[in-house]
Amino acid sequence: MDLNQPAPTESEEIQSEISNVGESEKERRSIFSLLASELEKRYQNRLKHLNMENLSSTSYKAVYCGTDAPALSTEEVMKVARARFSKYSPQISDNLLTHTNDLSDEDAKNVELAQLLFDSAEKVSNQQYDHARALLDICHNLSSITGNPVKRLVYYFVEALRERINRETGKIAPENDGRYGLDIDEALRSPSPSILACIQEIPFIKPTQFTAIQAVVEKVIKAKRVHVIDLEIKTGEQWTILMQAFATQHECPLELLKITAVVTSTSKRRVQKTGKSLMDFAKTVNVPLSFKTVFVSDFKDLKKDAFQVEAEEFLVVYSTLFFKSFLLKLDCLESALVLLKNLKPCIIVVSEIEANHNSQPFMDRFSEALFYYSAFFDGIDASMDQFNTNRICIELIYLSHMIRTIIATEGEERTVRHEKIDYWRAFFARFGIVETELSTSSLYQANLVVKKFSCGNSCTLTMNGKCLLIGWKGTPIFSVSVWKFQ
Repeated sequence: MDLNQPAPTESEEIQSEISNVGESEKERRSIFSLLASELEKRYQNRLKHLNMENLSSTSYKAVYCGTDAPALSTEEVMKVARARFSKYSPQISDNLLTHTNDLSDEDAKNVELAQLLFDSAEKVSNQQYDHARALLDICHNLSSITGNPVKRLVYYFVEALRERINRETGKIAPENDGRYGLDIDEALRSPSPSILACIQEIPFIKPTQFTAIQAVVEKVIKAKRVHVIDLEIKTGEQWTILMQAFATQHECPLELLKITAVVTSTSKRRVQKTGKSLMDFAKTVNVPLSFKTVFVSDFKDLKKDAFQVEAEEFLVVYSTLFFKSFLLKLDCLESALVLLKNLKPCIIVVSEIEANHNSQPFMDRFSEALFYYSAFFDGIDASMDQFNTNRICIELIYLSHMIRTIIATEGEERTVRHEKIDYWRAFFARFGIVETELSTSSLYQANLVVKKFSCGNSCTLTMNGKCLLIGWKGTPIFSVSVWKFQ
């Protein structure tokens, strides 16, 4: 790579991904057409720079036709592969072990592919780059972004491992690396049509949101003046649910609902659009609403007075995927918690990704990420058609970015980091923040939402202490918890 050349744009990177999809022109055109409408919306004028006629052929031949559904889930395939690769059996169920000696042809191929991936990762970890590249080439030729979940997942992990090799051998200089131009947190704050479609169709996302907002509704529904501090507001959709609840409450009429959006990004226009949308909705349901924003680049500089909290207000702090953003800046997180303690909120509602993608040993982090995204990809596969444009875009643009960051980078460049609920319990305890019970109504709401999905039976709701874990076939994906200061 010429370090003097400009970094590739996002559209160029995606064009490169598309060019690697298949050998035949017909196949490449088919995949490109699926992505075209989404790319037009997301990249608008930049799309005209893409030239489909320049798509180059590759030796890529493995494309899943969906005719032979595997018996094992993607995560089970990965666990069997790790057990065989490591020459020991991890803690997997007896039922799974009985399958390993009598696999279907499809499962056997998937397990073999996954074993190759584990072998590749170990070679990368041991800096045996030539051997690793040879194994990754094999994995690449056997995987596909249009294959079954195993093949799709392997494809993205192969790309991440290749990038790790290139970064460690100096073929990619961090300051000239365009792959990380995508700000995943900002993308989630301003959801694309693909993200919004996935929220509606994947069964473990909606229950997380509805459980969290139900916890808020129950705490504030009898209050006359309510003040919500939303840390990193996104679409604000959840507050329309709260306003609808107030609109039907006649026993104790609401005098004022205040929403203060804490914004650490520079997207003022996005937040202003969200605020206008909420104000317009409030008028339709006759709810008195005040919306304001607090822009902050460093929580150390943020003062209590910026929130204008009044004594008679019932104060709620709402956090969705906010705290994980500060795992690289724990001093900022500590400042934020000290500030919140001074504000004296009645409750803090927290939703986070339930995974440990922050391990220092590379192979531990690799395995954790592989198992987590195995469950995630399985959930997507059960919810969205194989050639669904939104599915392809979510995996190709967003999930692949997260996998790359977790696997390919280290230090401050590894911005995608997650921790499990036990980590947050220990961290919050230092500031006198204690966990409270989720109500029966909140749990009922989660169960009700899950049942609305055709594949909802595979979505699992389990309690970890007082915290609700929403997962896929027993693997936690998100957590919802409620807290208060002692």
